[in-house]
Amino acid sequence: MPIKLPRSLPAYDVLSTEGVMVMGENAASQQDIRPLRIGLLNLMPRKIQTEIQFSRLIGSSPLQIEFSLIRMTGHEARNTSADHMEEFYRPFREVRDEKFDGLIITGAPIEHLPFEAVTYWDELCEVFEWTQTHVHSTFGVCWGGMAMIHYFHGVRKHLLDQKLFGCYRHMNFSPESPYLRGFSDDFVMPVSRWTEMRRPEIEAAGLPILLHSDEVGPALVEDPSHRALYVFNHLEYDSGTLDEEYRRDLAASQVAGADVLMPVNYFPFDDPARAPQNRWRSHAHLLYGNWISEIYLTTPFDMGRIGQEVSDLRR
Repeated sequence: MPIKLPRSLPAYDVLSTEGVMVMGENAASQQDIRPLRIGLLNLMPRKIQTEIQFSRLIGSSPLQIEFSLIRMTGHEARNTSADHMEEFYRPFREVRDEKFDGLIITGAPIEHLPFEAVTYWDELCEVFEWTQTHVHSTFGVCWGGMAMIHYFHGVRKHLLDQKLFGCYRHMNFSPESPYLRGFSDDFVMPVSRWTEMRRPEIEAAGLPILLHSDEVGPALVEDPSHRALYVFNHLEYDSGTLDEEYRRDLAASQVAGADVLMPVNYFPFDDPARAPQNRWRSHAHLLYGNWISEIYLTTPFDMGRIGQEVSDLRR
């Protein structure tokens, strides 16, 4: 089954050319099934790129997905046109009475700020509380995951002296987890952040770490009591996303005079003139596909019961 997207959304044409099954509103309405409602709270500045990345992963599921784009109510996007935001996004205040099977909360380029100093922090805390009664499963990504684990468990984020930037090997700490079904014992994951969450503090909060790197720390954490997953790195990235960030940082450094580190283990032979190879795509599809599968197996058929009960077809 495909992912349901508006035909005028840029992701529709991009994914169609890639062979991802997409469906418009008219065709979707003729199928006698209940689609899974998945929301994307998009906090990233380049919103269209982020829409495509997550639509690609969610759209690879064999289930019909109704994908909804959500923004913070009081925050104005600076890098995406107002027309695009008006046509495709709804502010949180307009969806707070609705229920979703799943919600993805993206990262945001505001790592240097204390959480409480973020302009939309109060509303984001409302979102976190809302997920407990209106969302069956929530996936916090990078800063979004750090914000959630901080809000629910008081786990701190720590500023780093140097940016973690590149492709790092990660170990599978929990091969029995349904979220890691099909995962290798170790694999490469893109990382791009100036902060970290530390293993002892996460374990002290009683949360299981599913993926971990000796170089860059915890990567995937499960929070069963809040029906949530937190991933601190970027499996959703395209092959060239780190390259784009590297070129952007280089351009900025010419003005600021700062040194820019090349992304680790990314360019073949550490040569930026060579096209990087994607070595994480299969695990990205596995992780998000497994997440969608778990939602399908456990979400109530009656959406009114989301947040009230867990109906698990595996039992």
